[in-house]
Amino acid sequence: MLKKHLKFNTLFAVIFILQLLSEYNHELIRLKYTTKPLIVLSLLLMLTVGTRLKGRFHKRIFTGLLFALAGDILLMLGDNPAYFMYGLGAFLICHICYISAFYLDFRSAPELDKKGARIAILMCAFFGIGFYFYIRPHLGPMRLPVLAYTFVISLMMMMAAFRNLRVNRSSFLFILFGAICFLVSDALLALNKFVIQFDYAGVFIMAAYMAAQYLITMGAVDRKLINLYPKQ
Repeated sequence: MLKKHLKFNTLFAVIFILQLLSEYNHELIRLKYTTKPLIVLSLLLMLTVGTRLKGRFHKRIFTGLLFALAGDILLMLGDNPAYFMYGLGAFLICHICYISAFYLDFRSAPELDKKGARIAILMCAFFGIGFYFYIRPHLGPMRLPVLAYTFVISLMMMMAAFRNLRVNRSSFLFILFGAICFLVSDALLALNKFVIQFDYAGVFIMAAYMAAQYLITMGAVDRKLINLYPKQ
């Protein structure tokens, strides 16, 4: 995968490093505003060129990336609570688009890997419930939005796990680890915003976020269904 898309991977690595540099050094605000939209824009281009957006799966991932781009821009506009809420809403829709795409793969053979499905359900439920109740005392009026967001991000990781045995191994692993990175990024963001601020939070949050979007996109580019419903 890395050698196959060497030019794009090199470009994304440059964007990745520059974005982390701007998060580390807050004086590089112009660099941050330049590189942050490029994260998703480059992935949109890669997904379009790599798949030509054939089928509903790739179209839903593409739509999710568009909402992620909107979320990135809204969160760049400052600490205004309204922008934060709009950004949260955009990323919520992004996750729902990803869930709907992953569901297509699960539906291609829903009878497979029932044991794995039960494990995924238990792990995601444990994380979602445990994490929410840990940060709940710090949320105030944000309790309901964060509850909804926690449910959706946990469901996204669960649906990514449900793709097991239904797609090629590399696509499954890329998207599963992408979903896990998304979960880590969102958890760090919530901890930093609502519980306790920590040094270099932006660096860790953005590193996990960029890894998540990259892995999900490349997993989509590499996707091959093993059990296929017509016109998926």
